[in-house]
Amino acid sequence: MMIHGELKNIKKSVLESLEGLYELAVPAGQLVTREISELMLAVTAELQREVAVYINRQGKVLQVSVGDDATVDLPEIRQRKSENRLSGVRCVHTHPSSDTRLSAPDLSSLRSMRFDVMAAIGMKDGKIYGSMAFLSGELTESGGYVVHGTKELPIGDLNRYNLMQLVTAINKELGRNQLKETEKRQERAILAGVDYNASAGGWSIEDSLTELKGLAETAGAQVAGKVIQRKAKPDNAFFLGRGKVDEIGMLAQNVEADLLIVDDEISPSQQRNLEMSTGLRVVDRTALILDIFAQRARSAAGKLQVELAQLRYNLPRLGGQGLVLSRQGGGIGTRGPGETKLEMDRRRIHGRIHDLEERIAKLKNQRQLHRAQRKNSRIPTAALVGYTNAGKSTLLNALAAGDEVLAEDKLFATLDPTTRLVELDEKQELLLTDTVGFIQKLPHTLVSAFQATLEETVEADLLLHVVDASDANYELQIKAVMEVLSEIGAQDKPSVFVFNKADKLPEAEQDNEYVAARMLQGRDGVVISAKDEQGLKMLREKIKGFFNQGQVTLTLCIPYDQGALVTELHNLGKVETIDYDEQGTLLTVKMPVSDAESFQKYVR
Repeated sequence: MMIHGELKNIKKSVLESLEGLYELAVPAGQLVTREISELMLAVTAELQREVAVYINRQGKVLQVSVGDDATVDLPEIRQRKSENRLSGVRCVHTHPSSDTRLSAPDLSSLRSMRFDVMAAIGMKDGKIYGSMAFLSGELTESGGYVVHGTKELPIGDLNRYNLMQLVTAINKELGRNQLKETEKRQERAILAGVDYNASAGGWSIEDSLTELKGLAETAGAQVAGKVIQRKAKPDNAFFLGRGKVDEIGMLAQNVEADLLIVDDEISPSQQRNLEMSTGLRVVDRTALILDIFAQRARSAAGKLQVELAQLRYNLPRLGGQGLVLSRQGGGIGTRGPGETKLEMDRRRIHGRIHDLEERIAKLKNQRQLHRAQRKNSRIPTAALVGYTNAGKSTLLNALAAGDEVLAEDKLFATLDPTTRLVELDEKQELLLTDTVGFIQKLPHTLVSAFQATLEETVEADLLLHVVDASDANYELQIKAVMEVLSEIGAQDKPSVFVFNKADKLPEAEQDNEYVAARMLQGRDGVVISAKDEQGLKMLREKIKGFFNQGQVTLTLCIPYDQGALVTELHNLGKVETIDYDEQGTLLTVKMPVSDAESFQKYVR
């Protein structure tokens, strides 16, 4: 019979004694026999190490393990494990000290392995004492199971508990609760970030993780915990330090997490190492954002661009994405043709990327035609840009006529660009486009894939840069948006800053000129609420002022034999009125000052 664990420097006679445990049996319903307890405690006294036995419900010893003075390895028990049933195995182990209270690692093991019972025994004044704990089947608010336990008792008192009745009652309760939870079960995530350069970008690690929490919840996960590490630089192997990785593994057991989200883009090898060390599925910030975009894409163009971004992200990770994509990791579900299969996958992905790029190029050409038509109409254009959840869609709905676009208090509520006609006044109109929100650490693969969509921003006559005035980090958000605008070549576009959500400011700061001046810092813009009509009127006036700047209104008489000029005027400016007399066509036209000089001889 095999003894597991740390066996270095253990005498052969001691190992033989431990092997004898496999020959002993425990009566049904009883925790452990005195004979097994005495043998385990004798070895512990000699080695000053923990000894553990794992016993099934028939009373057979399945495995014997030896640890160090603090803990013992968990077994690899080939028992059927189910979310709504216990494992069918109980763990009884010794504590080298006389304190038999169950430790945090003991309770974590109970939860993760779903043991029938976790028990610790020790010797006090020549007598055997112990304590035990078990899952109650009752759910906590966070979705985990409540643990009940006993105080320290003589071994005889512990054996008076009827384990078979206890296990039957727990399984019944587990099954009931699991049925209730199955439909609403969310992925439970732990967030992890490294504060390796507090001044980088100006974001604190706490603020960055708060934003990551919003992203995780938008994606549909339930955040069960977060871990922050302060290091000079990320660890090459794990991104996080090895000690912090162990802490995450323990925390995951306690909160029953199944997902680790890292607040940076990590390498394929770091992802794989984290998955192997924690037993969790690991995604980084980039993968999380891509997942949200995949959920939000509605149009054909949006879906194509999201798929392209995901393929570009996953391509270098084919051979090293740990528990998710690796075909070379070994073990059940990972064996196969290996490198040959990987190369086939790579070729397929390269082919699919090429196909998507061609289809997106065609969509890009179609968008250019639509933009050309809009330009020919001489209706000015503007694009709403800004940090995600700044209120761009709400602002579009407030300004525009027609069907409302989706506006939610969520990150990336808008993905596909939407254009609406806005009436600035009775004579002036504007085509306003709502665009996808930006965010700090926006994946480069996403910016590259969404070039066709982001061109709406590049081609607009004016950018309305929407800022959440109620967010303490609005300056950092402006900086993040400007970085993306620079990346797509739109950093020099004329802009009007719209500090939105002024209604969420403290009452003393609302309608306060000093506060507005402090926010704008000399930038051309307004501080408003999209829900306030007076603020919207201010914004309309600001937009009208921009488009009227450098424009002149002329009344012209074009002779009938020069009818081509009438067509040119329609293309060049906004024809406000048209009439006819015996001398020619009478037009009132608003046009740029630079073009007005050539028509001076037709002015009336």
